Amino acid sequence: MEKETEMKQSKFKRICVFCGSSPGNKTSYKDAAIELGRELVSRNIDLVYGGGSIGLMGLISQAVYEGGRHVIGVIPKTLMPRELTGETVGEVKAVADMHQRKAEMAKRSDAFIALPGGYGTLEELLEVITWAQLGIHDKPVGLLNVDGYYNTFLSFIDKAVEEGFISPTARHIIVSAPTPKELVKKMEIQSVDQNSKTEKLGWRFILT
Repeated sequence: MEKETEMKQSKFKRICVFCGSSPGNKTSYKDAAIELGRELVSRNIDLVYGGGSIGLMGLISQAVYEGGRHVIGVIPKTLMPRELTGETVGEVKAVADMHQRKAEMAKRSDAFIALPGGYGTLEELLEVITWAQLGIHDKPVGLLNVDGYYNTFLSFIDKAVEEGFISPTARHIIVSAPTPKELVKKMEIQSVDQNSKTEKLGWRFILT
């Protein structure tokens, strides 16, 4: 009964997940990708992601697809030979380049979550954080901090706040938690707060 209630109360129809095309060196990273996929399914949430069929991207897309939810993969044509191997799942949308990929993923999503990943994951994550800071969107941004993977990143952000480069208010754009269940719950709460407090700058047409 509790699970059914959570599904009905979810504010998100689609969540964009940024993650690596590599599985990483720890089993916990792969487990977290699958667990996040199942958490989205349990809440009746569809997945938007980078379109790859390998690494953490492949694991979460497979988990969501097998759970019966819709999967939308957005991938630049130049990356298709590298990141698509074997059979793909769900809907695959090929785009011209990385800029179009990020814009399309953002447009189709109600919130963003970053799993562990490398340069590409961090670049996508920082861009949506910056957009939120500028008022381009008011969608929650979450870090799935598996085994403390993002601890040093969060420490860097706190240092930037301390040194006056990031405002304390902007620091709160980022929501983090060690488990998918806890993270999505925190993002649901932040979504309610943002709807009542965020000042929009009139740029939302970029993502709609």
